Amino acid sequence: MADVIETLRAALGDGAVLTDSDIGPRHRSDMSMTGKHLPKALLRPRNTDEVAVALKICNDFGQSVVPQGGLTGLAGGANAQADDVALSLDLLNGIEELDVEAATLTVLAGTPLEKAQNAAAEQGFLLPLDLGSRGSAQVGGNLATNAGGNRVIRYGMARAQVLGLEAVLADGTILSSLNKMLKNNAGFDLKQLFIGSEGTLGIITRVVFRLKPLPRSTSTAFCAVADFDAVLSLLRRAETDLGGPSAFEVMWPDFYRFVSGHKMTGSQPLPLDHPIYVLIEHQGSDAANDPVRFQAFLEAALEDGALIDAVIAQNEKEAQNFWRVREGYALDTLPEIVNFDVSLGVGRIGDFAEDCRARLIARWRGGQFFFYGHIGDSNLHITTSVPYAAGEGMHDVDEIVYACVRDFSGSVSAEHGIGTLKRDYLSYSRTPAEIAVMRRLKAALDPKGILNPGKVV
Repeated sequence: MADVIETLRAALGDGAVLTDSDIGPRHRSDMSMTGKHLPKALLRPRNTDEVAVALKICNDFGQSVVPQGGLTGLAGGANAQADDVALSLDLLNGIEELDVEAATLTVLAGTPLEKAQNAAAEQGFLLPLDLGSRGSAQVGGNLATNAGGNRVIRYGMARAQVLGLEAVLADGTILSSLNKMLKNNAGFDLKQLFIGSEGTLGIITRVVFRLKPLPRSTSTAFCAVADFDAVLSLLRRAETDLGGPSAFEVMWPDFYRFVSGHKMTGSQPLPLDHPIYVLIEHQGSDAANDPVRFQAFLEAALEDGALIDAVIAQNEKEAQNFWRVREGYALDTLPEIVNFDVSLGVGRIGDFAEDCRARLIARWRGGQFFFYGHIGDSNLHITTSVPYAAGEGMHDVDEIVYACVRDFSGSVSAEHGIGTLKRDYLSYSRTPAEIAVMRRLKAALDPKGILNPGKVV
């Protein structure tokens, strides 16, 4: 009797089924670098039908399948075990349609996000979903993890930007709902089952994005304020006076001092002695008047003491320099770093940061702990660099941070999903009843449990 690899090769062709040394090391792990094994086979389907054939065969054999996109995640969600088959979406790459009248973009799931953004921009549209890994992250993975990014405060998470999608179920059933309508209440909204489910309920193969008009102006400022209460006041003021910022990024002083003073950054927009820093971006449709409104907003905030200091980017290069500080790539030079991407009620983020920092310092007085994030959309990033004692490791840091998140009624995952790295802490943010329903959905759509086993639930 033929085994699963032989059957897959017979159905898909030798070039679509790689094994042993033909599987590149890239497929060992996502960007968390926690993957330890290459899969026993790597499938490279060229279209939806081949994804369906592959899944049907694997389901018939009871063979586990791990979907892999751009492998830019940080939760271990695309990591395969040695007895898993990985299914790469690299070859499902391309723009299928840009409908100008409907303002939609239909793309294959393996398309890099930046390619989709550029296709929209060429026709005068904005695809608002934006991430630092836009050049390599694939849209299928973006949806599978319900990616957020820099402009969630203005445009919402990935799920808010999707009108339709196509997915393949574990048994090979193709579920195609390439809807272009903003209003469609004909029964359950099935696409939402797959957005954020990390490939555990089905594999996304196509997506219909809802586009926005391309902004005609972008104004960016780097600011300093007195404390976190002032951050919140500035945010509410920006929502009122500017109609809402397109980005609102906050940096605590230890983060700013380390990053802006690093050679990788090459930029220090403001002095190092301020209590807390904010990057504000506003995009609008009035190229002549929007920058004037933005400057007036900042001047008024300076005059009444809401701001301590501020500098406006005078050109695109200066704006990019501001963002380079916020992106914090210099943190990657630290030893033993662990990155967290958590979510709290916006009003509690300042207290959470103080409490979490105190807990970490109490355990590791020689550690470095950096707090920064989108804030306006409730998302806080934490980067730790800890001098572990014998027997300690990243899970000791996880326990402290996620316990603090639980105590503040937050979410252990604002972005990147649960994967394997946050699975043990899912109950810190979701009730037993919620987790039970997740498991019932998994059992209904994937009764043999072949899709991304061990992830999420």
